Order: sequence, then C-alpha cells, then structure tokens
Amino acid sequence: MACIAYALLLVPLGRAQTFRENAQLIDSVHELPVGMGALPVPPVPSDNPQTLKKIALGRRLFFDKQLSGDGSISCGSCHDPKKGLSDGRPKAVGFHGAALPRRTPSIWNAAYNSSQFWDGRATTLEEQATGPMSSPNEMNSPAEVDLTRRLDTNPYYQGAFWSVFGENPTLKDVAKALAAFERTLVARNSRFDRYARGDKRALTEHEKNGLVVFVGKGRCARCHDGPNFTDNKFQNIGIGLQDDQGRSSITGAESDRGAFKTPGLRNVELHAPYMHDGSLPTLRAVIDYYDRGGGPRPGKSPFLMKIGLTEGEKRDLVSFLLSLTDTPAARTR
Repeated sequence: MACIAYALLLVPLGRAQTFRENAQLIDSVHELPVGMGALPVPPVPSDNPQTLKKIALGRRLFFDKQLSGDGSISCGSCHDPKKGLSDGRPKAVGFHGAALPRRTPSIWNAAYNSSQFWDGRATTLEEQATGPMSSPNEMNSPAEVDLTRRLDTNPYYQGAFWSVFGENPTLKDVAKALAAFERTLVARNSRFDRYARGDKRALTEHEKNGLVVFVGKGRCARCHDGPNFTDNKFQNIGIGLQDDQGRSSITGAESDRGAFKTPGLRNVELHAPYMHDGSLPTLRAVIDYYDRGGGPRPGKSPFLMKIGLTEGEKRDLVSFLLSLTDTPAARTR
C-alpha cells in the first residue's frame, strides 16, 4: 500500500486533483514516503552516556562566555534559543565582530546528523563542540591549559567536573558535556509528528496538500527525506560565493565544489534567513528559488530544475513547513 501511494504522490498534480483529494490521498497512506515520520529518541554514543549532571554542566558551559578568549562570546551567543538556535543574521559574526563567510546553522536536532557544520568537517557532536571555540575568528578560546585553568578556578566547575568525570576540567570533557547538552536540543513534538503517529486531524487539508507537493511535484523530498527531513548529504544548489568551496575544502574532490550540507527542516520556521549564505529571507523565497531551478553557480546539482508550482501549491508548501515547528521550541523565542 505504501509503495502504491508513494507512486501516486510522485505524479504531478493535475487540474482535477484538488487539495482535498490530495489530503485524502496522504491520509490513506499507512506509511509515509521517503522514510518520513516521527523522530525516535536521538542516538547517544557509548563513550558519552547522558546523565542529568552532565547535561546541566554542558548547559552551563554552552552559555558561559568564559570559553571565549576575552569572555565576550559563548556558544549560545550564536546559537540563541530565541532565534531558532541560530543568530538571525545572514552571515555569522565572530570574535570582536569578525565577519564570517557562512550563516550560523541552527543546531536543533544536530544529535541526528551524521556530520556537523555546513561542510561536514566534524563527524560527531563532541568533535563539533570545540571547533568554534578554537577558531580565532569565532570564539578564539585560549589554549587548553589556560582554558582548563580558568574553569578550575570556578568553584562550580571544580565540583561539577569531578562529579561528572572524576577529574579536573579537560578540553575532552568540555566537549563531552557540551555534546550531552546539545543532544537535548531536540524538536520532535510538532503537529507533523502527531500526524505521523496517526492523528489525521493534526494537519489541515492545505498542510496535507503541502506534504503531497513536498514529496511529489515540488521535489523537496529528493534531499529532505527521513524523519529529520535531511539526507545528510551535500549538494551544490547554485547559490553562494564562488570562492567558498564548501565540501570540497574538506574532501578535495572537484565534484564537491560548492556543495553544502542539506539542513534538516525541523523548526525551520524559527531560524531565518536561509541557505548557507543567508541570502534568502523567507520560506517563500526559498520555494521560489527552487521553483525557478536554483541559481547559476557552476557545478549545480542536476536534481535542480524548473518546477512550475502554482501559487496555491506554494502557499500550501509553506503551510506544511510551518507544521514542522515544535511548539515548546517556539515558546523559547
């Protein structure tokens, strides 16, 4: 049944196929296509199990400006819960106002990613956690010996690191604590999740039609698949500065030139602007960009092509994307 329904969803919508008919079609599917569905509990590595004390320590570190060189910036300065765990800027601003080349990615549901950063240079949250700290242009954290000495003079950290790790602060343990906290930044209780769990009333007919467009005519699910709405791969979508090589700066492969990580779409409403260069201000602008086949950058993915969505389809597609917002997350804004 799921395969038959999926095949139907891939047929471009015709005049006779109304949004109500599409809502009925998607409601009839026992298993949503392309692996979409409610998110499971996030995976946890065996060498860094979650504990309440570790999570509390990680949260304290995440918002502590002591981790930066001059005590002026924290992880939470750029990954602000009130701005969708991003910063609301087209391009990130680093240490002492340094202009950075890419937008700050939201870290909602980063626990599910197989790689981190726009270019995928980190494979784990632990590895990711200390990257911005050590970057001179981001947090410009002091050398490990100086940073751990700084933390060890704080009575809270002195006790917390011993309680959690049984030793004085180390950079390795800082990374583990930060990663433990970041694994709690999970959005998996949206109206879409309720729908995926069987509540057919959780989405409106227009949102259901948007879901049909998403997996069918709109071709969004070609890259934004699975329960976290990302294939965790890298694509050149024809956007951005030519001198930003993207994934190829990590792999050295010419085929990765200008390719960037497919972001997950959970809570996408909360962290505009969009794209790795922050060039598109709204979800509608993103849809219009893909509808016209993307931009002119060389090496653009062959998956991008002109689509020809109607105004109604675009509106319903935006409506569906808004259904991916986790209500508790929205309340932190």
